[in-house]
Amino acid sequence: MPMYSEEVMEHFTNPRNIGEIENPDGIGEEGNPVCGDMMKFTIKVNDGKLEDVKYFTFGCGAAIAVSSMVSEMAKGKTLEEALNITNKQVAEALGGLPGNKMHCSNLGADALHKAIQDYMEKQGIQPKEQSSERSAGNE
Repeated sequence: MPMYSEEVMEHFTNPRNIGEIENPDGIGEEGNPVCGDMMKFTIKVNDGKLEDVKYFTFGCGAAIAVSSMVSEMAKGKTLEEALNITNKQVAEALGGLPGNKMHCSNLGADALHKAIQDYMEKQGIQPKEQSSERSAGNE
């Protein structure tokens, strides 16, 4: 029985959007010292949308696949839409992750969110108040 889904293997062997944006609008880094995974996302924002999303990931196959999937899910989205990408959605989009690798899925969305927050702080944009009831709406 394979440990990773076909989707995870596809994103691991053919990662999308790898690299770093020169003069990025926002930078977000996230890491897990326990497993050693580190992710750095850089974003380019144009007209309130993520025009480009790139990342460097140091970690296991799941961490690389997660970064690739997050970058694909976020590209072209508005800042608000990208901030609403959840760790659970990333794992589901990858066809699930083994239980011992679930923590990796948390890093990708968190690193992306940090890059967006970095951009918003630099621009003086206040994040919209998100009620946890509203944003968690799809139970």
